[in-house]
Amino acid sequence: MAGAGAGTGAGTGARRVLLALWVAAAVAPRRAEERLHVCKESEYHYEYTACDSSGSRWRVAVPHAPGLCTGLPDPVKGTECSFSCKAGEFLDMKAQACQPCAEGTYSLGTGVRFDEWDEVPRGFANVAANLEAGDGFGDSPANCTASTWVPLGDYVASNTDECTATLMYAVNLKQSGTVSFEYIYPDSSIVFEFFVQNDQCQPAAEESRWMRTTEKGWEFHSVELSRGNNVLYWRTTAFSVWTKVPKPVLLRNVGITGVAYTSECFPCKPGTFAAAAGSSFCRLCPADTFSGKGAAACQPCEPAAYAEPGSASCKLRPPCTAEDYFYTHTACDGDGQTRLLFKWAEPKTCSEELPRAAKLPPSGAKTACPPCNPGFFKSNASSCEPCPYGSYSNGSGCASCPAGTEPALGLEYKWWNTLPPNMETTVLSGVNFEYKGMAGWEVAGDYIYTVAGASDNDFMILTLVVPGFSPPQPAPEEAESKEVARITFVFETVCSVGCELYFMVGVNSRSNTPVETWTGAKGKQSYTYVVEKNATTSFTWAFQRTPYHEAGRRYTSDVAKLYSVNVTNVLGGVASFCRRCALEPAGSSCAACPPGHYVEPASGACRPCAPGTYLRGHPPDGSRACVPCGPGTQSNKARSLCYNDCSFSLALPGRALRYDFSALATATTFTSAPSFTSKGLKYFHHFNVSLCGNHGRKMASCADNVTDARAAEPGSSRLVTSYVCQAVVVPSDVVGYRGAVSSQPVSLADRLVGVTAGPALDGIVSPPEHFAPAGAELPDVVFFFRSNEVTQSCGAGRATTIRLRCNPLRPGAGTLAVPSKCPDGTCDGCTFHFLWETAEACPLCSAGDYRAIVGACLGGVQRTTYVWREPRLCRGGSALPRQQVSVCKSMDFWLKVGIAAGTCAAVLLAVLACYFWKKNQRLEYKYSKLVMNSTAKDSELPAPDSCAIMEGEDAEDDLLFASKKSLFGKIKSFTSKRTADGFDSVPLKTSSGSTDLEL
Repeated sequence: MAGAGAGTGAGTGARRVLLALWVAAAVAPRRAEERLHVCKESEYHYEYTACDSSGSRWRVAVPHAPGLCTGLPDPVKGTECSFSCKAGEFLDMKAQACQPCAEGTYSLGTGVRFDEWDEVPRGFANVAANLEAGDGFGDSPANCTASTWVPLGDYVASNTDECTATLMYAVNLKQSGTVSFEYIYPDSSIVFEFFVQNDQCQPAAEESRWMRTTEKGWEFHSVELSRGNNVLYWRTTAFSVWTKVPKPVLLRNVGITGVAYTSECFPCKPGTFAAAAGSSFCRLCPADTFSGKGAAACQPCEPAAYAEPGSASCKLRPPCTAEDYFYTHTACDGDGQTRLLFKWAEPKTCSEELPRAAKLPPSGAKTACPPCNPGFFKSNASSCEPCPYGSYSNGSGCASCPAGTEPALGLEYKWWNTLPPNMETTVLSGVNFEYKGMAGWEVAGDYIYTVAGASDNDFMILTLVVPGFSPPQPAPEEAESKEVARITFVFETVCSVGCELYFMVGVNSRSNTPVETWTGAKGKQSYTYVVEKNATTSFTWAFQRTPYHEAGRRYTSDVAKLYSVNVTNVLGGVASFCRRCALEPAGSSCAACPPGHYVEPASGACRPCAPGTYLRGHPPDGSRACVPCGPGTQSNKARSLCYNDCSFSLALPGRALRYDFSALATATTFTSAPSFTSKGLKYFHHFNVSLCGNHGRKMASCADNVTDARAAEPGSSRLVTSYVCQAVVVPSDVVGYRGAVSSQPVSLADRLVGVTAGPALDGIVSPPEHFAPAGAELPDVVFFFRSNEVTQSCGAGRATTIRLRCNPLRPGAGTLAVPSKCPDGTCDGCTFHFLWETAEACPLCSAGDYRAIVGACLGGVQRTTYVWREPRLCRGGSALPRQQVSVCKSMDFWLKVGIAAGTCAAVLLAVLACYFWKKNQRLEYKYSKLVMNSTAKDSELPAPDSCAIMEGEDAEDDLLFASKKSLFGKIKSFTSKRTADGFDSVPLKTSSGSTDLEL
């Protein structure tokens, strides 16, 4: 480890020491001075005083301890403050001249280097804090005290939890300089930033603040420093999206230039050496050699010992075991024969001479070579050649494609006698993360597998590079899936500990992006990845047996196997079969069908998909390649996708609803409630949502502004465009920057499945209980989406539901919400649920949404006013009708009509009263006659011959008066039968039946 130069702050210290000596000399008794001896040259050293305003300084001698001796050399004029030495030199303070460093040492001239990390070097501050503890969430800040950077010998590693770890170093530069370091940043789940602050705590070099993720070993980074005080910050903040522990950031070889001077050279650390004088760095010792500190050369190990490159000591070779060798196949010879071959794992660290040591098994007998891979043929007995264009092969011989067909170009590897020319393999050290010149995968006939590395935590790398793709049908710009190719491979992992297999994809030589990870033992299975960008693409498999570094090879029986790899539509590929194609009008050669057309098997002609369907399969599949659109969607003109035109109709009992979601077509950003982990770090899931778009155009996009500075460029692999996408956002108050940090973009909705008012569609369920009920009579409208990304945990891909709810109190874009029980928007990691409350989700207004209010008739005029029913659950659509004015009858008219009707009723009542009075008088007369007759009978007087009622006369009278007459007839009879004396004439019948008499 190298320390800071003696010139840093030397002037101030020298001046204080010199002043102390002068004061002591003035006040000390002379006899004490006589007891001090004259300083020897080994008992003092030289320092410079602080620079004055003219840029000058003095060189003074300072004893190693105050009061040690006397008789120091007098101060002399020092070098100019701007003086410095070259790299590999140091300033000899006695001669005030630059001298080369001796063998076994080095210097940066005007700088320092920190390359030993057995402990945090002196001058560094290593702190960790919970920046969100003040919000009252999570645990106390004391829980973060152990989450600092961890020194691990050759490098220092960051934390992997949710605390914020900061490594700081302050330096005062006498001239402009630089800071440089090497780092490994493999996982974007950690936000890694490096920045510099000056005396005013203002950041500098902001363009270098955010580090990019690394792929191939250590990356070098350098930043310019200004003169004066500089504080260097390396800061990490970890967060996990899918509850996976991220990999730490590694840092080493920190170098700073621009200090005043270096008064001494620094010895090489153990395991390195500097053979020549004047070295500015030290070299690593090669394998099987070692060195101590300050070595000018490396010493070889004994024959019974070994050492890895850069070792400080040798280790005894253990006895060889079966874990130290592997098997492979030789290339086919001229006779078409191959044989099993055993090899020692490199580097060979075991000894086969020790007792009970395993011996390398002899090579096996020769066997026949397997056939060539599909699309190839054997040109001779030992080599396989690709079939010419227009032909295909199953691995034995080439055959021409029949008329009306074309070769399906691709690459298919299922026989592994030799490694294909477009594949390469290597080993990445899990200790110092350097690439080794050795193979990590070996062929084994019908599969390729991982061999033993130098250590069980080495990464065994296998890479397949494809120059580009040639899809038979170009994908339209608005298509739901821009698939240009797909890769399918069959694999298996055999593990006894926590091994991991990574599958990564790189585009145009950029950093590989991890696509899928399998942990532990996995049975033989298949995995498919869809390629959507036509560019040079690399596919990488990386296998690590254990993340822990342990000496020796203990788990070499843990292996990953690849049985087959199939890549479609490879540019310049070969064909294993021929597919049906559309013929040119002349009928001789194949032609590509237009978007949304399929190939009719009988005629070979292109036919458009039927309305309401879209082409989802491949054109040669015939009409079955056309898939019906889901409810609430329709196919576009190109029949390349199904989309919703931002409208929806819903029939309710007695009411038909129509919706218009045009205002929700553009993207709407939404940040979920903060997610708090066990350490209290606050981060957000940031969602970008577009509902229907323009004929299916996906408006939402999420970018990575941390790990890839090119994220904003068109076509960047870090830019995700879809209906719904998600990114992880760490706010600026957490990372200490003016802008939020966004990382890990992922698509949640690439294809619109359908729109319904129900809770389920095509296997996607949107449980209504995820959100509080609305309490309104209108049902929610649910948009169902699917994502094209298929993951290990989501075999059917991710799905998304957006539940639109009418809320007149949320104008404009409204608000998005996630389920309260699932703050990340998903409860299972595969289906995401959103509630979108906005007034734009209300149906269009119709006649059933308003009512009429009829006003009073004033002056012969009556007004009718229309108002909305409350609560108003509609928008737009039909407008309120205008106020209607009509002529009406006034109150005076109806009063006259009422008086006339009352008068008529009074006359009628008077007539009826007279009629009933007359009838009552008649009954009284009859009653009086009966009374008189009854009295005469009691006196036994003879009955007079009078008009008295005879026996039985009542019945006849009843018959007489029972005859029905009209009201006016009765009145007429009443007036005609009255005599002059005022009495009525009553017809009577005698007992003898004579004619009626009138009285």
